[in-house]
Amino acid sequence: MAQRTAIELVDDLTGEAIPDGEGQTVAFTFQGVSYEIDLSDDSIAELTDALSPYIESGRRVGGRRSRGRVAAVTKDVPIDTKTVRAWADPNGIEVSSRGRLAADVIEQYRAAGKSAAVPGTG
Repeated sequence: MAQRTAIELVDDLTGEAIPDGEGQTVAFTFQGVSYEIDLSDDSIAELTDALSPYIESGRRVGGRRSRGRVAAVTKDVPIDTKTVRAWADPNGIEVSSRGRLAADVIEQYRAAGKSAAVPGTG
């Protein structure tokens, strides 16, 4: 018997379900503490509008420039991190041998047309 686990993403601000293909997980740091929040496209627009004056007036002190949004929320099955790490090394992408993979590494992996589902999840 096969089992499939469905994950429903919810806007952490409004409590409403995020439709497939919409929304994002947004990462930010405030006063030295890092946060992540799942937001719908509407909530992201509100956050962007609220922070814009502060970002425009502030000084950039580190991090990397984003090519747009932080990390798209996907409804894909979980990624097999071992497979992604095995792909990254010969492609010149530096990843740690343990822990969570950076969102940009997963984005690059998917952009290369790869799909590494965790065995038994899809």
